[in-house]
Parts: sequence; structure tokens; C-alpha cells
Amino acid sequence: MSTDGRVIHEDVLEETVRLLAAAEQESIPVRALGGMAVVLHVGELLHPAFRREIRDLDLATPKRAQRKVDDFLVAQGYTPNGRFNAVHGARRLLFYDEPNGRQIDVFVGTFAMCHEIPLMERLTLEPLTLPLAELLMTKLQIVKLNRKDEFDLYSLLLTHEIGADDNDTINAERISSLCARDWGLYRTFQLNLGRLLDDIGLPDLGDDERVLICARIGALQEAIEAAPKTTKWKVRARVGDRVRWYEDPDEIDSADNRVE
Repeated sequence: MSTDGRVIHEDVLEETVRLLAAAEQESIPVRALGGMAVVLHVGELLHPAFRREIRDLDLATPKRAQRKVDDFLVAQGYTPNGRFNAVHGARRLLFYDEPNGRQIDVFVGTFAMCHEIPLMERLTLEPLTLPLAELLMTKLQIVKLNRKDEFDLYSLLLTHEIGADDNDTINAERISSLCARDWGLYRTFQLNLGRLLDDIGLPDLGDDERVLICARIGALQEAIEAAPKTTKWKVRARVGDRVRWYEDPDEIDSADNRVE
């Protein structure tokens, strides 16, 4: 419970659902991303091999709603990081659930970490979370991919087909079109999809499940490679790995920058 008496649920899933429902009731456009969004999307199909602890919440909102989201989260009992929000609030906001030791990270207008993923034109395609393609990309863009990030990616790939639309499908056309314009994004996705194939030897995963995930990774790789590349992409590709192609979030600020 917050200091003003408003109930903040101790259970992070219950709290995420409560917040999204409250925002919907007040016509505030926010959507979940990160690990909790994966749980919401996968639901009962979440494989035991990919279950993990999720501490914090991650949300996205349009620039036009930034002030409303700020006021909304304060009214819900969250404490803003005043200094961080004053400096970075045009693109990102931080809030804290002090009783439960949790953080809410709000991406405003775009998702920018190791790479920038545009969100606004597709933000409200799903009722609770970002679309599957964007959920996948916010994880694939992490240069220093760790095990929990891999688990989230495997969860999405195991439970959703690769296709050309957003009807409970991972939209490969959306992903490949962004990669075709940005060699750096392409390069990080290329490396991380390879890592997912290399690291899939999980003892609790059945052979059929492993084969299905690998096939979907392969389908996504094929779509990315097949997309016609821009002239800018081709020029940057000639430079390759000799010049760093990603941002280091730890250089932006000292807050916890990894999306849960």
C-alpha cells in the first residue's frame, strides 16, 4: 500500500493488470513491455523452463500523454525520480514503488536503449502490451543479452508463429523493414538470433519444442536477410564491426537501464 492509502499490489502481475485497467479507465494510452508483457501475452502457455522472477514494470506511452502518465502514476501511489525525470522526461520517466522495492520505467514516444525502436504508430494495436514484433525487438536489441532476456525471447518464439501480420503472430515484415533501414539494428539482431540458436540446449525443453523454436528463429533470419536494404544500410555495412554500431545505456545515466 502506498503512503496515501492507495493499494499497490505486492504481486507484480496483479499490479500490472491493475495499473493497465486504471489507465484504460482514465483513457491514458499506456502499454506494457518487458518480461511482464511477455507473461501477459503468453499466459497459461508459459513454459516452466522459461519462468523467472520479474521485479519491475516497463511501460510505453506517446509523447502527448507524458504529463498525464506522470500525474497518473503519482496518483496511483508511485514516487517519481524527480531529477531523472527533469533531465530525461521527454523520452523516459522513472517511478518507484517504495513499499515493494519496485521500479516503473516509462518509455515516452520511442524505445531507446542499445538501439531505437519506434513504437507510436503501433502502440495501441494490442489492448495491454506492445505488439509481438515490438516485444521481440525490445529484447533482441540488447547487445549484452543475458539468460532472462533469452528466456523471454524463447517464450515468445515457442508460443507464436512468424508471419506477415499482427494477429497473434510475430510480424516478420515489421522487424525486417526496420532492420533493412538500420545496419546497426540488423547486426545486433543477427548476433542475438545466432546466440539464441547456440544457447537453446535447455534440459526442461522437449525436442519438438526446441525444433519449433529453431525453425521460427530461422524463418525470422530469412525474412531479415531477404528484405531489400537501403543505400544508407549498404554504406554502413561496409564499415562493419570496426565502428561501434550500438549505444551503451550505462553511458546515458546511472539508473537501472535494463528492461525487465
